[in-house]
Amino acid sequence: MTSKKKEKKKHKKQQLADLADRHQLYELSVQYAASEIEFVDETYKSIRGNKALLLREDFCGTANVCCEWVRHRKGNRAIGVDLDKDVLTWGQEHKLSDLSMGQRKRINLIEENVLQVETEAPDIISAMNFSYWLFKERKDLKQYFTRVRQALAEGGIFFLDAYGGYDSFRELEEERDINDGEFTYIWEQERYDPVTGGLICHIHFAFPDGSRLDRAFSYDWRLWTLPEIRDLLEETGFSKVTIYWQGWDEDGEPDGIFVPATTGEADAGWICYISAEK
Repeated sequence: MTSKKKEKKKHKKQQLADLADRHQLYELSVQYAASEIEFVDETYKSIRGNKALLLREDFCGTANVCCEWVRHRKGNRAIGVDLDKDVLTWGQEHKLSDLSMGQRKRINLIEENVLQVETEAPDIISAMNFSYWLFKERKDLKQYFTRVRQALAEGGIFFLDAYGGYDSFRELEEERDINDGEFTYIWEQERYDPVTGGLICHIHFAFPDGSRLDRAFSYDWRLWTLPEIRDLLEETGFSKVTIYWQGWDEDGEPDGIFVPATTGEADAGWICYISAEK
């Protein structure tokens, strides 16, 4: 094969990865904003007896959840907070642009540190996709939880998620085909340090033409356990902390239904929601 043909073949193999948008791939494979919003909305109403109107999404990224919140009910308003200007710009160009003019007016995106931001007091503050794990020191996570409690409206609720299980402490790769093989989502836990709890993870995407988008997203976290998270929330003054555990369907797969739980199973991997009431 001539060098020109080799170069042409190489270019063809890289084409799908070159054309891919990492934020769109993430939303297709990781973030289910509609189900997330449904959970926090219904849980807030079941606890407080009324509907939440103002939601603040910390570490909001592309503001996908903010957009889903204002779509969910007329009158809902959202505040999105993130330090990354580029990702906020992407969200404005690709997510907010899909909203009506009225819906866009009900979203306020703020480029600022969640430890310093001052906002109107929301009914709900959301920190999902384990985003708060970037605080690797106990004092820093405690400071964030304290700030959240202070920022919430009276009777407000803080929602967050966590994952764990014995596989979470391993260095591994897991693959999952998305959209009937349109692309493959690859979750890599590159390194776990049992002394510090430090966890380095990456998301890669692979395509049918053989091309890859490696390290589309990388995370430098601490793997916080549920008892640690619950203890810190209680220490910072939240009146009640509830863990919501996911059930299983008849095929042994997660059923997507999260219910309050005081105990859980020692599974290889699990994801849960947490609510902390002001």
